[in-house]
Amino acid sequence: MWYSTAMKSQQEQNNYSLVDSGEGRKLERFGPYLIDRPCAQAVWKKQLSDRDWLECDAVFTREGENRWIFRHQLPEMWHIDVSSIAFKISPTDFGHLGIFPEQDLFWRWIQERTQAEREKRRRPLNVLNLFAYSGGSTLAAAKGGAQVCHLDASKGMVAWARENAALNQLTEAPIRWIVDDAAKFLTRELKRGVRYDAIILDPPTFGRGAKGELFKIESDLMQLLEQCRSLLTDTPSFLLFSCHTPGFTPLVMHHTLLQMMDGLKGTIDVGEMVLKGEKGVLPIPSGVFARWVNES
Repeated sequence: MWYSTAMKSQQEQNNYSLVDSGEGRKLERFGPYLIDRPCAQAVWKKQLSDRDWLECDAVFTREGENRWIFRHQLPEMWHIDVSSIAFKISPTDFGHLGIFPEQDLFWRWIQERTQAEREKRRRPLNVLNLFAYSGGSTLAAAKGGAQVCHLDASKGMVAWARENAALNQLTEAPIRWIVDDAAKFLTRELKRGVRYDAIILDPPTFGRGAKGELFKIESDLMQLLEQCRSLLTDTPSFLLFSCHTPGFTPLVMHHTLLQMMDGLKGTIDVGEMVLKGEKGVLPIPSGVFARWVNES
């Protein structure tokens, strides 16, 4: 068998890796456990044999209904390390496990950027993380010495992010934990005169706020970006915008961010987010991003 648990080092056992993909599925390693989940983008053929795929510990399927099939007993939760950040991993009813590993490179960059800017400006950056999920970007910024506002509409996900903060010895870090609808929160921040040096956002295609407010990216995105622009300081450091919405290509992301940041000097880079695995594994496209950076 090409994939061998016995051959992995202890460090690998605590990490994430894409092992294989194809035929609408992806096989991933979350620490010591192999997980088989749906992946609509993976229209190509699998590289590993069916026998290798059957070695997985759990399968998530949407056939008939959303459900997990556990081939081996898994703990209720376990921990992995990605980009020097510890995460709690736990299977959810939606097939998620508490991490979007395609954000890996951004977590490294955020930590490096916030640390460099802290040294340059001789003060911590004030960072806003919207739709913050389990806190990967929040924790990366906090590790870089920033003060962070972490916002998500899900009370459960904010609690999960706080658990991740504890895993990373960041319980006492300057992080504001907010459960709220993004648009309503941004409106209040503008009225309060709060401003941010950097904003990170990963809006969903469709979502609900803390009190049932609807968010549809095709109709609500531009207003959201206008609010974000108004919340930036006169000399912002960066804005990182990512999404997983079909039809949002790198060019769409570029044009959107170009208009949003009009009047501010900086550079924009765009591209696909990808899941990468071990040598020889085909990477999987997993959304798009646009990043504006003040290079002055």
